[in-house]
Amino acid sequence: MQGLVFSGREVVRLERFDDPTPGPDEVVLEIRASGLCGTDLKTYRAPEGSPFIGGHEPCGVVVARGVDVPECWHAGARVMVHHYDGCRSCDQCASGWTQLCETGSTVYGRTEHGAHARYMKVPAHTLVALPDALSFAEGAAISCGTGTAFGAFERMQIRPGATIAIVGQGPVGLSATMIGAAMGLRVIAVDVDAGRLAQAMRFGAAERVDSRAVPMVDAIRDLTRGLGAEYVMECSGNGDATGEALAATRIWGTLCLVGLGAEATVQTGPQIVLRQITVMGSWTFSKAGQAACATFCAERALPVESLFTHRFALEDGAEAYRRFASRETGKVLIAPT
Repeated sequence: MQGLVFSGREVVRLERFDDPTPGPDEVVLEIRASGLCGTDLKTYRAPEGSPFIGGHEPCGVVVARGVDVPECWHAGARVMVHHYDGCRSCDQCASGWTQLCETGSTVYGRTEHGAHARYMKVPAHTLVALPDALSFAEGAAISCGTGTAFGAFERMQIRPGATIAIVGQGPVGLSATMIGAAMGLRVIAVDVDAGRLAQAMRFGAAERVDSRAVPMVDAIRDLTRGLGAEYVMECSGNGDATGEALAATRIWGTLCLVGLGAEATVQTGPQIVLRQITVMGSWTFSKAGQAACATFCAERALPVESLFTHRFALEDGAEAYRRFASRETGKVLIAPT
């Protein structure tokens, strides 16, 4: 089979690999959808290449299984992948948070072969059933970006009817907007891109803030009677936006940091302690959280597939990444078969 690998310095190429064969506790998937994620761009832009097939948003069907794999993962089963593995015995692994493994984790698409290929081999314990109501593209989105947004809501434990400002309307932020609206929250969508803000309104945002045109903090306070938002979710990973998101959080409010890569300087006393602010981080989701997100999206018929604006064949993977890195697209999908 052929697989896409990152050669370094924004070069992606197809290489030939042997078709995978499952071990006793493993399955082989035929990949039907493999999403591109913003974190992939770090590997794409890195000066050094990687020997591993990229892609950490897998979704497909089981085509082969090892002798010790339960019958529920039979040939033809529609599945997503919780795209991490660990020691399988520490407290974090036992609770379904294998990305937090106490001895170090495997990340499919980064430290082991991923989903930018026709086939992918994974341990059966990483599989998450894909509800029949969801497409393979939706399963790919839930396998990282949309699942990450859902996981942040689980961390924040937001009361019904509250106001939340979601800063950054990329794929994770847009997912958070549609999920928040479906939860009955008043969503204030913040971004610098008019197209993304328009999509946020279609996904159920109550208000939008173009932070390139108006100061974000002032706009959010204007929309909240001068108080600031009860909850703020920062999805952009921009350092300046992180500081502004904190300032836009009201007294006794909660700020959840989801975007990676930001370096922000804060004065913990006046900005956090003296305002009784809760600040938390949220990194992806547990295996159970991924399944819960899929159920939530399926039961409410959320338009997750609308996140995708471009689809490419595996052979056009280099163009897919070029377009994605240039911000010419929304979420991008590779369909290997």
